[in-house]
Amino acid sequence: MNETVRSTKPPARIGYSACPHDCPSTCALEVELLDERTIGRVHGSKGNDYTAGVICAKVARYAEREHHAQRLKHPLRRVGAKGSGEFAPVSWDDALDIIAENFLQAERKHGADSVWPYYYAGTMGLVMRDGINRLRHAKKYSGFHSSICVNPAYSGFAAGCGRIAGPDPREMAKSDLVVIWGTNAVNTQVNVMTHAIRARKERGAKIAAVDIYMNGTMEQADLAVLVKPGTDGALACAVMHCLFRDGKADWNYLDRYTDVPRELEAHLRTRDPVWAAGVTGTPVETIEEFAKLIGERKRAYFRLGYGFSRSRNGAANMHAASCIAAVTGAWQFEGGGAFHNNSDIFKLDKTVIEGLDRFDRSVRVLDQSRIGAILTGEREALQGGGPVMAMIVQNTNPLSVCPDQNKVKRGFAREDLFVCVHEQFMTETAQMADVVLPATTFLEHDDVYRGGGHQYIILGPKLVEPPGECRNNHEVISALAKRVGAEHQGFTMSPRELIDQMLRVSKRGTLAELEANRWLDCQPPFRQSHYLDGFAWPDGKFRFKPDWENVPFRSPYQSGPVADMPRLPDYWTSIELADAEHPFRLATSPARGFLNSTFNETPTSLAQEKRPNVMMHPDDAKACGIGDGDEVVLGNKRGQVRLHARLFAGVRRGVLIAESIWPNSAYADGCGINTLTGADSIAPYGGAAFHDNKVWIRKTRGA
Repeated sequence: MNETVRSTKPPARIGYSACPHDCPSTCALEVELLDERTIGRVHGSKGNDYTAGVICAKVARYAEREHHAQRLKHPLRRVGAKGSGEFAPVSWDDALDIIAENFLQAERKHGADSVWPYYYAGTMGLVMRDGINRLRHAKKYSGFHSSICVNPAYSGFAAGCGRIAGPDPREMAKSDLVVIWGTNAVNTQVNVMTHAIRARKERGAKIAAVDIYMNGTMEQADLAVLVKPGTDGALACAVMHCLFRDGKADWNYLDRYTDVPRELEAHLRTRDPVWAAGVTGTPVETIEEFAKLIGERKRAYFRLGYGFSRSRNGAANMHAASCIAAVTGAWQFEGGGAFHNNSDIFKLDKTVIEGLDRFDRSVRVLDQSRIGAILTGEREALQGGGPVMAMIVQNTNPLSVCPDQNKVKRGFAREDLFVCVHEQFMTETAQMADVVLPATTFLEHDDVYRGGGHQYIILGPKLVEPPGECRNNHEVISALAKRVGAEHQGFTMSPRELIDQMLRVSKRGTLAELEANRWLDCQPPFRQSHYLDGFAWPDGKFRFKPDWENVPFRSPYQSGPVADMPRLPDYWTSIELADAEHPFRLATSPARGFLNSTFNETPTSLAQEKRPNVMMHPDDAKACGIGDGDEVVLGNKRGQVRLHARLFAGVRRGVLIAESIWPNSAYADGCGINTLTGADSIAPYGGAAFHDNKVWIRKTRGA
């Protein structure tokens, strides 16, 4: 007789946190704590009604990353040639002294603005991500125009609504139609799928998806609308043409809530599905079906992503897509309207965290996306000032993720440039550093997070002890501040004190209250979220006719051909159109197993993604003499990349898709996919056109 064997192992303790990674979902997490240094599985919190118990697989197995054998654990200084990977251990005090000495030397010889603190969203925690700005402002180091991700999307959405906020994202579950436009939510925002599928199960809602290839989200949609990269504006115009033509425009709503509805209708008379089909490659029948679905289901929730804004016409594309909900009047209904991000609802005062009380607007501001041009000394990129001579890099990996990679590499290879990188792994950027400092993960320090795709502020307390000598960003910045003579009250405060101070002055309660409740719901009331008392403009009208030069944005630094932007929704031909020399258009879309360059060191993600590939339509491949799995080379004026072809009928002809940001070292020639992406600025507030590249492709010799 068999006896049931009962485990004597006690159940794991559960710690509560938030996902720190660059994803709008900002999932509420429950972490298995096996001991003071070890975690088990990570789960989505069922108690949080946006996360709803569901998280992506890569974060669920975060223990692979947390306890990876290649975690950096001790400070290092370079002892070999730049990029050689030759480092020797050094004490923390010595490492910080070296950094401070080089910063002070650069300041003495070239001025304070020759030092450029550089960061991004490797963590979205408000203390650990943004605290570097306190050092910047206290010392008058060069400013930082954050431009690599949201600028075209935010400005395009704000062009119509006047601010970055919309209907409660949980309302997707109460919709009759969820339109997922320009985001592969299956790969990048899993909670969007949770709520959309709930609407389909409980309400019989339809899911429509618009994207540039048949990815996981398109495969789950009831209607998949496949377009060529950068042509979303044409699709949006054709849909609105049909809505006006077929009597599905809500004129009562249009007259009350929008600026120039009759001018828009007249403008769209020539933007019919036949015209749009010629631009997008989408069949007329599909465009008509899409418009009919929108017209018949007024309770439609337009979930607008980032992907389709990462073109040179991205802001115009976002604005055009956001206009559809105003034409139908979908905003009036629960489960209706347009949503991109909720960044404007939180109203958090980060003055002390960022040292904004020391912000000097006379100091030059350098564009994050143009780091290659900046480090190679292009005068325009340097704002007419002197060279950058010293940097500290936190929370980002520019030698993998930034555009125009060949120029970025040349910049970091400068012998006269001092670079400190504070990192969790020996990234390609860290390999080019003079000093490398070991960083904590989000589980090893206290921080606070706000959702982009939802409405919660979530606490992420320290749950485990860090390995080796890892220190958090705040510790490093504060210790460095002391050595370079930077003074500010924020340097003397702990992360928990900074969080509490921010919450109190923002009238968002206290740290103790947030800790007790785990998260804080900041969703505005229904009428405000749906703009039923008017949009965020002085006249309260949604703007079909944006004033692009004055669209509200968090940074005033305009760039790109703003004067050429369309004055009404349209297809703006500012993209890199294919030509005889470059007959293909390339987009670098996100992979399921990686998040930018994060997770490309974990075994399961590597096994899932296998190797760098480029998707190509079989008919295009046949015409080029390329077979499935062949090694190919892609090229344009910016450089060349070698990888392998994957034949895939789920792209339009003339379109190539390369998913994920693999390390440069994963490619045969050491040149990653961002070798091919341009760093020229997108109007109106900059940005990088990652999905907007004209290229040629050919089979490699001997392949």
